[in-house]
Amino acid sequence: MPAAARKPAVSLRAVPAPDDHVALRVWLRLLACSTQLQAEIGGRLRAAHGITLARFDLMAQLARFPQGLRMVELSRRLLMTGANVTLLTDQLEGEKLVRRMPDPDDGRAYLVRLTPKGRRQFDTMAVQHESWVRARLAGLDLAEQSRLLALLTRLKDSLGLPASHAD
Repeated sequence: MPAAARKPAVSLRAVPAPDDHVALRVWLRLLACSTQLQAEIGGRLRAAHGITLARFDLMAQLARFPQGLRMVELSRRLLMTGANVTLLTDQLEGEKLVRRMPDPDDGRAYLVRLTPKGRRQFDTMAVQHESWVRARLAGLDLAEQSRLLALLTRLKDSLGLPASHAD
């Protein structure tokens, strides 16, 4: 076979060369996986429960903190603007899923809590949500998932990201 027609040999290097752009490739792979999972899980939440992933995430934070969270803390944990948190809270409050009340420690701030109805609805959605995520990650065994979690935790810590629902 002429040299020009041969396929290039696949590199079996254990350690990528500096010019392999590994950091960029890692970032692109993380972005692709995150985007795919968010789209799929978000679509399933909309179809099964009529709720967006952002609203589910807000409710998940409140489920972890039954005493309630300040709006600014929700914003920090969800990595979204205060305006977006206010919009989501307004929507959920209109559906009687959350309740906003003055913070007894700071009259300028509000605490947001799940209502009993919101807690029941979240608990139902959370069971399905976890089963969907487990199914999508089933391509990795438990040991691989644990290693990936440890690596991503180290990455998150090295980036100085705030505590979030992923903690």
